[in-house]
Amino acid sequence: MRSPSAIRLLMDPARREILRQLSFKPQTATQLAEKMRLTKSTVGHHIAALRRFKFIRTKMAKPGSHGILEKYYEPTATLFIEDHKRVPRELRKDFLNIQIERLRGMFSAFQIAGRPLDILQPSNKPQKPKAGVAADFDLMRELADEVSKQMMVLGKKYAGSETEMDGEAFFIKMYSEALRAVMSEDIWRSVFEKMTAISVEVFEG
Repeated sequence: MRSPSAIRLLMDPARREILRQLSFKPQTATQLAEKMRLTKSTVGHHIAALRRFKFIRTKMAKPGSHGILEKYYEPTATLFIEDHKRVPRELRKDFLNIQIERLRGMFSAFQIAGRPLDILQPSNKPQKPKAGVAADFDLMRELADEVSKQMMVLGKKYAGSETEMDGEAFFIKMYSEALRAVMSEDIWRSVFEKMTAISVEVFEG
């Protein structure tokens, strides 16, 4: 996505979730409202905005349980990738925070599966487990920025291609590729080798 207005539109978590839900199968505003626990009017507002920017389209329409014609919506693309260079200045911090949470989610998944971060680096040699998620926020922010750049590169690579994957699976595939590309760079390889596990403190009132 190169339009700052379109990027601004998708900074809303509800709209991102609507796109995620629709990537699995076409659904109506009523179905989305029930899944997301929102009012139908709220979902309708988000759908109107997504349609205006051509993020979704009507797949089909058929009578519902009360005989009212209901529209089923689907995304216009399997995945939407934001151009990090076009993110409005006032949203830059929020954009990077989203990328950081994605990275932490990926790293956490690797740890839960009992697999080291080297999962992203193809090799025939036995791998020694590395430590976990980096606790340094500035480091994560820089890494998130680099991964965002790689996602744009991959977006151009896959633009116009077809896939049987749903949006969620395709996103994981591309994000893994982007992370692998960053980790292969000398400047980042040494960082990952020194990565230490995050410390956790619990504060009780």
